[in-house]
Amino acid sequence: MTQTKIGTQDMLCFALYSANNAINRLYRPLLAKLGLTYPQYLVLVSLWSEDGKTVGQLGRELGLESNTLTPLLKRMGEGGLITRKRSSQDERVVEVSLTDKGRAMQSEAGEVAACVYEAMGLAPDELMELRDRIFQLRDEVASRTP
Repeated sequence: MTQTKIGTQDMLCFALYSANNAINRLYRPLLAKLGLTYPQYLVLVSLWSEDGKTVGQLGRELGLESNTLTPLLKRMGEGGLITRKRSSQDERVVEVSLTDKGRAMQSEAGEVAACVYEAMGLAPDELMELRDRIFQLRDEVASRTP
Protein backbone atom coordinates (compact mmCIF):
# COMPACT_ATOMS: atom_id res chain seq x y z
CA MET A 1 0.00 0.00 0.00
CA THR A 2 1.39 3.41 -0.94
CA GLN A 3 1.24 6.22 1.52
CA THR A 4 0.28 9.69 0.37
CA LYS A 5 2.56 12.39 1.69
CA ILE A 6 0.70 15.31 3.13
CA GLY A 7 2.42 18.65 3.66
CA THR A 8 1.30 21.62 5.68
CA GLN A 9 -0.03 23.30 2.54
CA ASP A 10 -2.51 20.42 2.14
CA MET A 11 -3.97 20.82 5.64
CA LEU A 12 -7.10 22.87 6.32
CA CYS A 13 -6.04 23.39 9.93
CA PHE A 14 -2.74 24.90 8.76
CA ALA A 15 -4.58 27.20 6.34
CA LEU A 16 -6.74 28.47 9.23
CA TYR A 17 -3.74 28.75 11.56
CA SER A 18 -1.60 30.67 9.07
CA ALA A 19 -4.50 32.97 8.09
CA ASN A 20 -5.07 33.69 11.79
CA ASN A 21 -1.38 34.55 12.23
CA ALA A 22 -1.43 36.86 9.20
CA ILE A 23 -4.53 38.65 10.47
CA ASN A 24 -3.01 39.04 13.95
CA ARG A 25 0.14 40.54 12.38
CA LEU A 26 -2.11 42.99 10.55
CA TYR A 27 -4.03 43.95 13.69
CA ARG A 28 -1.00 44.32 16.00
CA PRO A 29 0.36 47.70 14.79
CA LEU A 30 -3.12 49.12 14.23
CA LEU A 31 -4.17 48.28 17.79
CA ALA A 32 -0.80 49.33 19.24
CA LYS A 33 -1.59 52.90 18.14
CA LEU A 34 -4.66 52.69 20.41
CA GLY A 35 -2.73 51.01 23.23
CA LEU A 36 -4.77 47.81 22.88
CA THR A 37 -4.10 44.12 22.50
CA TYR A 38 -6.36 42.02 20.29
CA PRO A 39 -8.21 40.42 23.24
CA GLN A 40 -8.80 43.89 24.73
CA TYR A 41 -10.13 45.05 21.37
CA LEU A 42 -12.55 42.09 21.32
CA VAL A 43 -13.84 43.01 24.79
CA LEU A 44 -14.45 46.57 23.61
CA VAL A 45 -16.18 45.41 20.41
CA SER A 46 -18.44 43.20 22.51
CA LEU A 47 -19.29 46.02 24.90
CA TRP A 48 -19.83 48.50 22.05
CA SER A 49 -22.50 46.19 20.71
CA GLU A 50 -24.12 45.78 24.17
CA ASP A 51 -22.74 47.51 27.23
CA GLY A 52 -23.07 46.10 30.73
CA LYS A 53 -22.24 42.42 30.27
CA THR A 54 -21.14 40.05 33.00
CA VAL A 55 -17.69 38.48 33.02
CA GLY A 56 -19.41 35.15 32.32
CA GLN A 57 -21.22 36.54 29.27
CA LEU A 58 -17.97 38.00 27.91
CA GLY A 59 -16.14 34.73 28.51
CA ARG A 60 -18.75 32.71 26.63
CA GLU A 61 -18.93 35.18 23.75
CA LEU A 62 -15.16 35.46 23.34
CA GLY A 63 -14.30 31.86 24.17
CA LEU A 64 -12.07 32.90 27.08
CA GLU A 65 -11.80 31.29 30.50
CA SER A 66 -12.19 33.53 33.55
CA ASN A 67 -8.53 32.98 34.53
CA THR A 68 -7.58 34.63 31.21
CA LEU A 69 -10.36 37.21 31.13
CA THR A 70 -10.07 38.51 34.71
CA PRO A 71 -6.49 39.87 34.45
CA LEU A 72 -7.31 41.27 31.01
CA LEU A 73 -10.33 43.14 32.41
CA LYS A 74 -8.29 44.32 35.38
CA ARG A 75 -5.72 45.93 33.03
CA MET A 76 -8.52 47.51 31.00
CA GLY A 77 -10.00 48.91 34.21
CA GLU A 78 -6.63 50.32 35.23
CA GLY A 79 -6.42 51.91 31.77
CA GLY A 80 -9.75 53.63 32.33
CA LEU A 81 -11.59 51.77 29.53
CA ILE A 82 -14.07 49.78 31.63
CA THR A 83 -15.47 49.49 35.12
CA ARG A 84 -16.08 46.24 36.98
CA LYS A 85 -18.55 45.96 39.82
CA ARG A 86 -20.22 43.18 41.72
CA SER A 87 -23.89 42.64 40.95
CA SER A 88 -26.28 43.89 43.60
CA GLN A 89 -28.40 40.73 43.07
CA ASP A 90 -25.53 38.21 43.26
CA GLU A 91 -22.09 39.13 44.61
CA ARG A 92 -20.49 36.27 42.67
CA VAL A 93 -21.40 38.03 39.40
CA VAL A 94 -19.15 40.83 38.12
CA GLU A 95 -20.65 43.32 35.68
CA VAL A 96 -18.44 45.04 33.11
CA SER A 97 -19.31 48.43 31.61
CA LEU A 98 -17.62 50.94 29.35
CA THR A 99 -16.31 54.21 30.69
CA ASP A 100 -16.55 57.40 28.64
CA LYS A 101 -12.97 56.74 27.49
CA GLY A 102 -13.88 53.20 26.43
CA ARG A 103 -16.95 54.44 24.55
CA ALA A 104 -14.92 57.16 22.82
CA MET A 105 -12.46 54.59 21.46
CA GLN A 106 -15.17 53.19 19.20
CA SER A 107 -14.75 55.96 16.64
CA GLU A 108 -10.95 55.54 16.63
CA ALA A 109 -11.25 51.78 16.30
CA GLY A 110 -13.49 52.10 13.26
CA GLU A 111 -10.37 52.74 11.21
CA VAL A 112 -8.91 49.45 12.44
CA ALA A 113 -11.82 47.39 11.11
CA ALA A 114 -11.79 49.28 7.81
CA CYS A 115 -8.07 48.60 7.31
CA VAL A 116 -8.46 44.92 8.13
CA TYR A 117 -11.46 44.44 5.81
CA GLU A 118 -9.66 46.22 2.99
CA ALA A 119 -6.57 44.05 3.47
CA MET A 120 -8.66 40.89 3.15
CA GLY A 121 -9.46 41.74 -0.45
CA LEU A 122 -12.97 40.29 -0.47
CA ALA A 123 -16.35 41.90 -1.04
CA PRO A 124 -18.45 42.37 2.12
CA ASP A 125 -20.86 39.56 1.17
CA GLU A 126 -17.91 37.21 0.52
CA LEU A 127 -16.42 38.08 3.91
CA MET A 128 -19.71 37.40 5.70
CA GLU A 129 -20.13 34.08 3.89
CA LEU A 130 -16.56 33.06 4.78
CA ARG A 131 -17.11 34.10 8.42
CA ASP A 132 -20.32 32.08 8.60
CA ARG A 133 -18.63 29.01 7.10
CA ILE A 134 -15.74 29.26 9.57
CA PHE A 135 -18.18 29.55 12.50
CA GLN A 136 -20.06 26.53 11.13
CA LEU A 137 -16.78 24.60 10.96
CA ARG A 138 -15.87 25.67 14.51
CA ASP A 139 -19.24 24.58 15.87
CA GLU A 140 -19.08 21.24 14.06
CA VAL A 141 -15.61 20.50 15.44
CA ALA A 142 -16.62 21.68 18.94
CA SER A 143 -19.62 19.36 18.92
CA ARG A 144 -17.30 16.38 18.35
CA THR A 145 -14.62 17.40 20.83
CA PRO A 146 -14.71 15.46 24.11
